Amino acid sequence: MMLSEFPLWPDQASTIAPSVDALMTFMCIVTGTVSVLIFIVIFYLAIKYRRTPENQLAQDYEPPKALEAVWIIIPFLIFMFMFVWGSWLYFRIQRVPDNALDIYATAKQWMWKFQHPGGQREINTLHVPVGRPIRITMASEDVIHSLYFPAFRVKCDVLPNRYKEMWFQATKTGRFHIFCAEYCGTLHSGMTGWVEVMEPADYQKWLAGGAEGSLASQGEKLFQKYACNTCHTNDATGRGPVLLGLYGTNVMLNNDTTVVADENYIRESILNPQAKIVKGFTGIMPTFQGQVSEDDLLKLVSYVHSLGTQKTAVVPVETPSSFKTSAGSPLNPGAGSSPQNKGKKP
Repeated sequence: MMLSEFPLWPDQASTIAPSVDALMTFMCIVTGTVSVLIFIVIFYLAIKYRRTPENQLAQDYEPPKALEAVWIIIPFLIFMFMFVWGSWLYFRIQRVPDNALDIYATAKQWMWKFQHPGGQREINTLHVPVGRPIRITMASEDVIHSLYFPAFRVKCDVLPNRYKEMWFQATKTGRFHIFCAEYCGTLHSGMTGWVEVMEPADYQKWLAGGAEGSLASQGEKLFQKYACNTCHTNDATGRGPVLLGLYGTNVMLNNDTTVVADENYIRESILNPQAKIVKGFTGIMPTFQGQVSEDDLLKLVSYVHSLGTQKTAVVPVETPSSFKTSAGSPLNPGAGSSPQNKGKKP
């Protein structure tokens, strides 16, 4: 009875789970078989070449070259097969589908906080629809954590000061465990939760209740609260670069390098605006480190994301020298370089 309740693997509840289990099973079979063969050979040779009255002195034997070739070539082929299989699986796990539903997670000793695009918020519980790819963008408020979904066979470290992302697609409805897989303090073992996988219709009903506006709309309010809109206008007349269509583009920096305007870049531009300065502007924006929480950062990033993307690179707008503006980064609400703007703050 007890063995029947202790399965070899947890439930397979995602599209990637069967592939992960297949690779793991193959590696266990190979390593287990080799281990058994090694012990059999050790015992066989220990008995065959044991010391006897007729065999008191050690003798040197030259192993056949064919045998040496076999135990080099065969393990090499097996290891290369596992390497190629594992690499294919790794890239499959890392490649987020284009139609993935975005959900944001914040780790904090000792809880998981999830936010949906519609503004719904959860603690230690995550509701998702079945059959839809889910991309989770994660950050930590304190130490390193690790978000682990055993039934989905996905796990990713959650780091402070940067965003990480992972994805899964649930294949069955039900309730599945969430764990922290990185020791994070005295109550690490209690940092658990549940994923509620629902039918799409039930998930839409769940979304219909208890939202304070979408993440993007909440981010827009913060954008206005911190007076970012006074410098970042949509008509290139403000003191900061235009954010419309920024997300996902290549931004040219002052050192003639480019960077993709993704979540990490936008976050860094808010907290450390001097790190990457857009070409044609100067770094005069004050840092918002310590003023904006991780939850509010997610809202601001979501708002910038909602402003859309474009294919062309972001370049500074040239204006007459007497009116040329400056700012530290695409999120820098700083004063311009003209005399009347010097010393101004948002």
